[in-house]
Amino acid sequence: MDTTSARDEPIRTTLKRQYHAGLSMLRTAVERFPDDRWTDGVADNAFWQIAYHTLFYTHLYLHPGIDAFRPFAGHQGDVQNTGALTGPADPDSALPLLPDPYPKAHVLAFAEHLIATLDASADALDLTAAESGFPWYAMSKLEHQLVNLRHLQHHTGQLIERLRMATGSGVEWVGSGSHRPSRPGG
Repeated sequence: MDTTSARDEPIRTTLKRQYHAGLSMLRTAVERFPDDRWTDGVADNAFWQIAYHTLFYTHLYLHPGIDAFRPFAGHQGDVQNTGALTGPADPDSALPLLPDPYPKAHVLAFAEHLIATLDASADALDLTAAESGFPWYAMSKLEHQLVNLRHLQHHTGQLIERLRMATGSGVEWVGSGSHRPSRPGG
């Protein structure tokens, strides 16, 4: 269902640009991260875990609601923490705590899928809806999209910092549309 209107088109266009920029930076960090460090547990969560978690929730929340969600191909859902980040174990569950590490190629394919489907996903959202479509988020759909972008950007920053620590180099800033910062870091 196309829920675009002339009234919300500037907001929708802005959201798309910001999602594209964030996903582009995340994809670049994943591409550049050393293969031999992909599953290193130097912190609570390995690089692959943060990358997959970020893509999983960005994808989830680009849906109109929980009932419309279909995971990306190859998603390992029979685990306690489907979002791939370490969390407390449920002692009453027989499921493994985390999925097996997703290979870099799978994470990159997931990122490419999100980038390719982003515009259609954003066009299907009713940005005027009073509810997010996810019962654990009591907020409007528009606010929920802003939260989703903050989540994407937060973890992308983590990944870029991990990349910088592993290789000594980071990821170039990606602006939205023709926007380019007027000064470094701006």
